[in-house]
Amino acid sequence: MDSNFRALLLEEGTSGICASIQQLDESQLPDGDVTIAVEYSSLNYKDGMILQGLGQLVRRYPHVPGIDLAGRVIDSQSPDYRPGDRVVLTGWRVGETHWGGYAERARVRSEWLIPLPASLDCRTAMSLGTAGIAAMLAILALEDYGLRPDAGEVLVTGGAGGVGSIAIACLSALGHAVVASSGRPEAESYLKGLGAERIVPRAELTRALEHPLESEHWAGCVDTVGGDTLTRVLAETAPHGAVAAVGLAGGQHFSSSLFPFLLRGIGLLGIDSTTCPRARRLQAWERLAQDLPRARLDTITREVSLDELPQLAKAILAGQVRGRVVVNVAG
Repeated sequence: MDSNFRALLLEEGTSGICASIQQLDESQLPDGDVTIAVEYSSLNYKDGMILQGLGQLVRRYPHVPGIDLAGRVIDSQSPDYRPGDRVVLTGWRVGETHWGGYAERARVRSEWLIPLPASLDCRTAMSLGTAGIAAMLAILALEDYGLRPDAGEVLVTGGAGGVGSIAIACLSALGHAVVASSGRPEAESYLKGLGAERIVPRAELTRALEHPLESEHWAGCVDTVGGDTLTRVLAETAPHGAVAAVGLAGGQHFSSSLFPFLLRGIGLLGIDSTTCPRARRLQAWERLAQDLPRARLDTITREVSLDELPQLAKAILAGQVRGRVVVNVAG
């Protein structure tokens, strides 16, 4: 196999971070015990930040971004993987501190990899990617806390984003009564197509609280927003319900009293998809393969090439990307 490969390379210039498609050689890849022929990656909010040089997520340049990847092993020094094995990688700060998936080759540590479930191909895996894992980890955490389909309405905030879209589709398929929140009025038909029974405008969830405990609405919540939205959702969660906090698109700070926790016994469950233990990752991937209707996943996914990513990075940061974006690395 030719040692040259195509990659989206970020370089630091006098005017900021510049992205360009370049031909690289495998000798330039970072250390690792498994080399992968990458077939697909995906675009996430964090990728948008990295492509725009924001947040100091990348400290060393030149750099290949892409926090997700799926492909086939072409060389392995690990007993766990052999050439030809199909694998998927999300998290572990790949694409940030380690070269990532926006290239036709990647070299990584074997413990970061997960064997691709037999029922998934690489493109479908990247339709899920970090967003899918985060959504399923949130659902698993809510189930562990006691959420069942007959418990009542489950809220998903930021419903039109990648995590929110997958969470809605999975929860609906599992039999939950799903309520979606979005700041995009035009997304109503999209959200209902995923399985949401009704829509709550974002503005309804950012109103200041009148009381430490508001009327009980939610048996559970997958919250991708944080900020003022999380403040209100906590005050509206029903007794012994829980909120799985997945994101902070609305801000990293929120306020709350102890009343929701002490008087209603609710749980605030933090979801970390970056360093999630391997056993939980395997469980999440198997559940995604089992629970998410493939037809619904197809409706929220579009495919792009490496060349389109710099412009799409601006769009995803501006909240203009709906659902999931799969990157055909060779396309």
